[in-house]
Amino acid sequence: MSHRPLARYALRAVSLAAALSLWQLLTSLNVDLWLRFSQFPTVADVARAFADRLSGPDYWTDLTDSLTRIVTGFLLAAVLGVAAGVLVARSRLAEDLLGPLLEVVRPIPAIALVPVAILLFPSNEQGIVFITFTAAFFPVLVSTRHAVRALTPVWEEAVRTMGGGRWRILGSVVLPGALPGIFGGLSVGIGVSWICVISAEMISGQYGVGYRTWQDYTVVNYAGVLVGMVTIGVLGWVTSTAVELLGRRLTRWLPRTSFVPAGRTPRRARGTEAAVPLSPTTKEDVPHDQLV
Repeated sequence: MSHRPLARYALRAVSLAAALSLWQLLTSLNVDLWLRFSQFPTVADVARAFADRLSGPDYWTDLTDSLTRIVTGFLLAAVLGVAAGVLVARSRLAEDLLGPLLEVVRPIPAIALVPVAILLFPSNEQGIVFITFTAAFFPVLVSTRHAVRALTPVWEEAVRTMGGGRWRILGSVVLPGALPGIFGGLSVGIGVSWICVISAEMISGQYGVGYRTWQDYTVVNYAGVLVGMVTIGVLGWVTSTAVELLGRRLTRWLPRTSFVPAGRTPRRARGTEAAVPLSPTTKEDVPHDQLV
């Protein structure tokens, strides 16, 4: 491993440590300027509450329930959102039939559907999964639709010229070409899902991180509330990272760019020549899997 990644990880660790130190300092000194840090638990209080929670069975039950709800709802949204997005983007009939309904329902916040879920589903568990599904479905749908519509028609025409049918075009052109946009929607969807599943658990849940956080608030256990918030943040970060890593693995064929500070030119590997941009006539002759 080079020194540059180590330096970046060290910088991130320092940033986190500085934030925690500032939190501990402000709360331990009971600083009350505009924000009332005297009412806020210290880092040490939250750490002790976290240790106590980890030693009990309820924490792991809550964690398992919330993860089960997220995974179930998100997977359903991923499958159905991608399918609906491709269908609406590729079929005028589907766009005319489904488009108006989807556009009317899409602006409604998923958490506002809690009363509908309570009326429709026989159990709270199914209702929470429905809320989670709805939260992730529309970001995936919209991203997939835009990604499919943005594909260049040259690739599809090339497959048709070689005798490929609809399913061949779908498998070799549409889905691979739209993958970056699809995973962009999935990344947004998993974050929105966490927001809505925690809110749904607070309103109508039994067990779960959101339910436990709300219970701690009602009994004025603010350290427990912070434990729940930290748990939610870590779970959201882990699941979002997993989606991002899966997306990078499935799109390995895409060119990768790295951050270059202003005023600097990226370094090329030894023995390589400067890249020559393709002319419009040359670009069409390149196989579609090599196009940028």
